[in-house]
Amino acid sequence: MKTMLLATTALVAFGIGSAMAADLRPAYKAPPPPPPAPVASWSGCYVGAGAGYGMWNQDHNEYDLVGAPISLSSTSGGRGWFGTVGAGCDYQFAPSWVLGVFGDYDFASLSGDTTIANGLVGEEKLKWQWAVGGRLGYVVVPQLLAYVSGGYTQAHFDGYSAGFPGVPAATVSIDSRTRDGWFIGSGYEYQLGWIPGLTWKTEYRFSDFSSKTDTIFDVTGAPVGYSDSHKYVQTIRSELVYRFNFGGAAPVMARY
Repeated sequence: MKTMLLATTALVAFGIGSAMAADLRPAYKAPPPPPPAPVASWSGCYVGAGAGYGMWNQDHNEYDLVGAPISLSSTSGGRGWFGTVGAGCDYQFAPSWVLGVFGDYDFASLSGDTTIANGLVGEEKLKWQWAVGGRLGYVVVPQLLAYVSGGYTQAHFDGYSAGFPGVPAATVSIDSRTRDGWFIGSGYEYQLGWIPGLTWKTEYRFSDFSSKTDTIFDVTGAPVGYSDSHKYVQTIRSELVYRFNFGGAAPVMARY
């Protein structure tokens, strides 16, 4: 009987000790999930510079001072390279859409032969063009923005003289002039990653300059007719862009 009582007491003591030891052990807790990776935000302002290739075309007719045609309706234009600089600001919302405003200036030499007034040929050149407008984009993946753009533009065409092919002396001339128009475009911008805030942007743009009348002068400077022309410009441009946040500090990095 005494032996059984000792065994029972030992068994109870062992059970109580095991329970107390279990209570003293720290409970297992799963580690917290890793924080979400930072996602680059497209909100902020930027500056950029680059180059591109452009071409312009025009439909034109020439008339004398009383309105009689002096040449058939024709199409001509020019080609060439250009440099560009620009700046703008974007705002990302909802959460993958981006709305922005921008302006840029192209310094160019897009030149080509133009035939006017019954076979007289001269070289016409687009010298510069600037544009202001807006763009609406969608964040396809965190580092890639696809967008469409549009707005107001202005282009300057140098004055030129025209003469018969092979004859050194010019016969008529047209003064330099600046055209107003509108543009639409589409492109993409990609965050490169090797330098924070650095992106690469490529855009196609179409500009329309409505029909305008230019006076044709003879060698004495007297008006002898006029030319009606409707000009179109197409460009493809690529730029390196550096982006800032709205506070002017390091490029924006947002966590969602």
